[in-house]
Amino acid sequence: MGSAGLARLNGLFAAYKPPGLKWKHLRDTVELQLLKGLNAGKPPAPEQRVRFLLGPVEGSEEKELTLRATAVPTLIDHPLVRGPAFTSLKVGVGHRLDAQASGVLVLGVGHGCRLLTDMYNAHLTKDYTVRGLLGKATDDFCEDGRLVEKTTFDHVTREKLDRILAVIQGSHQKALVMYSNLDLQTQEAYEMAVRGVIRPMNKSPMLITGIRCLQFAPPEFLLEVQCMHETQKQLRRLVHEIGLELRSSAVCTQVRRTRDGFFTLDDALLRTQWDLHGIQDAIQAAAPRVAAELEKSLRPGLATQPLLGPGRSWDSEGPSSTLGQEGHVGH
Repeated sequence: MGSAGLARLNGLFAAYKPPGLKWKHLRDTVELQLLKGLNAGKPPAPEQRVRFLLGPVEGSEEKELTLRATAVPTLIDHPLVRGPAFTSLKVGVGHRLDAQASGVLVLGVGHGCRLLTDMYNAHLTKDYTVRGLLGKATDDFCEDGRLVEKTTFDHVTREKLDRILAVIQGSHQKALVMYSNLDLQTQEAYEMAVRGVIRPMNKSPMLITGIRCLQFAPPEFLLEVQCMHETQKQLRRLVHEIGLELRSSAVCTQVRRTRDGFFTLDDALLRTQWDLHGIQDAIQAAAPRVAAELEKSLRPGLATQPLLGPGRSWDSEGPSSTLGQEGHVGH
């Protein structure tokens, strides 16, 4: 299994990260399971070497000993002598999820770690389902955080929520055009807009390309958010600010990533599938799609000029408010 099994491990695959599990723990678990599978294969037959050993003389009735050429196995490559054949494996993680969040987490093995960089540079969108709870606010925007205030929510309706979501999407779409650094009067920009591939080619604040309400049953509501350059904390803050816009308050009870670029929940391996054969099959199944999607996203003609100025940090979280993109994109 050794070398042949390792050759089938170069690529990308998706795992489902449950809530409460840190991404580093998931990565370490995957690496451990892969090493366990690679080392569990039947070792090759040991090499034979000629040794001159003492033995009785054939046909002699006397107890005479003589040196005889004998083939014996060499133990230099035996697992009990050399140890495991594989002791480490390069496993990388794509867009991370914090401990409370769950959903699709993309990992790269071996040469697949380079593809993680390509995937990052493609600035692909990600989908989340975000669950909110009206009526209270906490210090960290999570349900189990320190309670800051309680408010009423009887006046909140589905129509009011939909109007606020429409405003959010509109302001972020304007910011998306601004950060893409495109001249909207050009044919290239028009064609990119028709294909729906306008996106910044450099780091930017969180940009929401789509947001809608899937369920509304006060005090609970469920949002579907399509975005890029986000953190899960920013999504929780978004729920908090939506509550403020509704003249109430809200906390986030769940953040679940349902798509990361071209990987969806259907592609994500469950914890029981984090073994050598399951990951090998997932990498081989995803390889053609990964190559095609990355080539399409990174092909010439879609790249834009850098937008960040010399004083702008690459890991800036952008505006303090996720609702106010219009007032910040020009700065």
